[in-house]
Amino acid sequence: MSRSQWGSRVGFILASAGATVGLGSIWKFPYVTAMNGGGAFLAIFVAITFTLGLTLLLAEIAIGRAAGCGAVSALRKLGGGGWPLVGYAGVLCGFLVLSFYCVVGGWTLGYLWRAIDGRVMSDSPEALAALFGQYVSSPVEPLLTLALFVLLTLVVVMSGIQKGIERAGKIMMPALFLLMLVLIVRSLTLPGASAGVAMFLAPDFSRVTPAMLVDALGLAFFSLSVGAGCMLAYGSYLGRDVKLTGAALWVTGLTTLTSILAGLMIFPAIAAFGLDAAAGPGLTYMTMPIVFNHLPFGQGFALAFFALLLFAALTSSVSLLELIVVLPIDDWGVSRRRASLVVSALVFAAGIPASLSFGLLADYKWFDRNVFELMDYGASNILLPLGGIGTALFAGWKIWPTLRDELELPAGMTVAMRWMCRLFAPVLIGVILVWNI
Repeated sequence: MSRSQWGSRVGFILASAGATVGLGSIWKFPYVTAMNGGGAFLAIFVAITFTLGLTLLLAEIAIGRAAGCGAVSALRKLGGGGWPLVGYAGVLCGFLVLSFYCVVGGWTLGYLWRAIDGRVMSDSPEALAALFGQYVSSPVEPLLTLALFVLLTLVVVMSGIQKGIERAGKIMMPALFLLMLVLIVRSLTLPGASAGVAMFLAPDFSRVTPAMLVDALGLAFFSLSVGAGCMLAYGSYLGRDVKLTGAALWVTGLTTLTSILAGLMIFPAIAAFGLDAAAGPGLTYMTMPIVFNHLPFGQGFALAFFALLLFAALTSSVSLLELIVVLPIDDWGVSRRRASLVVSALVFAAGIPASLSFGLLADYKWFDRNVFELMDYGASNILLPLGGIGTALFAGWKIWPTLRDELELPAGMTVAMRWMCRLFAPVLIGVILVWNI
């Protein structure tokens, strides 16, 4: 049976950018950056993204296209031996990320409803914080929105590559960028917005700590969807006519741009209204409604924003679900429909404790983190970087001639890429992880 392919280079780039942008740039980037002091963290994040992140993105896409199959099958086909274990670890990591990610996607659905009925229209930080807290601590509604978000993700993945994933990316990504630009203009014109811009962009390197480096590393990998094999799965559907380096640069650039735009959207509002920059995962949900409340037709903007945030969340969750379902499809001959249904049911079940960790399970903590925070930290800051090390070593040592032919880089860049995979990426990632311990 012939393997599906992307319909166009643009379709691949937009779908991949959607996978990387998603909630990583718009939901996670602002609050992690705020909790790490702003400018210095931003500089480190961008540096890691365009070095380690871009290297691993290129490697994953190239491995996927060379093998024409998902993570586990690709490492078995190209490397053999124990290398498929790296693929299995990536799939497990992707499953863990998707389980808590769908909880946040469900929050977006919940806030889309609150935009429809007008409950988000307030300029009181206290009222909005109470609204968010009341919602996520409920034992029922977050589970319902979790289930609905998993269902939406399932529908897109079952529709296939061109009709589902690619078509969604072509529509959602341009619309999201346009709306973000409108909201940035309004945020930047708020009284006191300049202080927020300074908080976001002005670096204070005295605040750099080992924990900050690990957060920057984890966020870069999370934002680019590398380390688990998502981009490897997407690369397996890529035709031979696409230049991988250019496509990877576009994806990396769009991801970084969206993160910066999200910061320019959030940080001025934080400063203008005296919001808590360290509010954590709920920062975007507690910040943007205040901006909407100061816009003409604010409720309409709120509705559009949460609708597009939902689309962005879906483009990422789709890539994670695709990473997982491609394993039973490629290895065990299971139909796309059956694999998608079974995996989605398991994701929903695993997402339940993450959802309840802000309510019924809020008192259950390990290492001062609830279930949701443990899943996020373990996957983003430990498993994804470890997956990055495995991918780099596989690319640089086991299959370098194959990777070199796929990339078609100039001689100087070929040498740099080879040693980045062989030595610098594994050592740098390892040092950051050990330094934090």
